[in-house]
Amino acid sequence: MKFAVIVFPGSNCDRDMHYAVKDVLGAEAEFVWYEDECDLEKYDGILIPGGFSYGDYLRSGAIAATAEIMEQVKEQAEKGKPVLGVCNGFQILTEAGLLPGALMRNKDLSFICRNQRLVVENNETMFTSQYGKGQIVQFPIAHGEGNYFCDEDTLAELKRNNQIVFTYESNPNGSVENIAGIVNKEGNVLGMMPHPERAVDKWLGSEDGIRLFQSILENWRKTYVAN
Repeated sequence: MKFAVIVFPGSNCDRDMHYAVKDVLGAEAEFVWYEDECDLEKYDGILIPGGFSYGDYLRSGAIAATAEIMEQVKEQAEKGKPVLGVCNGFQILTEAGLLPGALMRNKDLSFICRNQRLVVENNETMFTSQYGKGQIVQFPIAHGEGNYFCDEDTLAELKRNNQIVFTYESNPNGSVENIAGIVNKEGNVLGMMPHPERAVDKWLGSEDGIRLFQSILENWRKTYVAN
């Protein structure tokens, strides 16, 4: 399996993401600069890392969402390829319309950086099949705009379609219903604020994140290699 790690001006978790999938998972991974003339068709999965794309000016992720490469990301998502956006990547996915809702300033208006316990609410996605439903995992968080918000109709739809994938065991930022990560209706686009790529080695404090990437690889093999 071959991943594209999309890099925008201000991305700072791209190397973490590359390390997680190449050195720990053992898959192929390449950095793709947002301005490169690159065809995302040749990749099996797309990763949008965290950071501060374009300095978080205007709104976090808003400028990156208008980059030409995001049109390709949308096209590949429509084809069913896995797309993972973490932290700023989650913000970009919402700004681009690939996921509903928005990420606002944390409730206390301060940047939060610490390990956080999460609950796996849906283990039937291509990103979470290696986890148990209700399992508690620990990923780091590092964000100032991680407060997930959506209106009541959208929240009802997220619940109805089982799109809420991760919730915070203890809410750090004010997110509605403790939401930490959601998928699209089709289940192939995941956005989450916590960083699974920073929880793939014991020396990082947790290995819980590697199972997310193992889930992607396992389900890709079932879908494409087996056929």
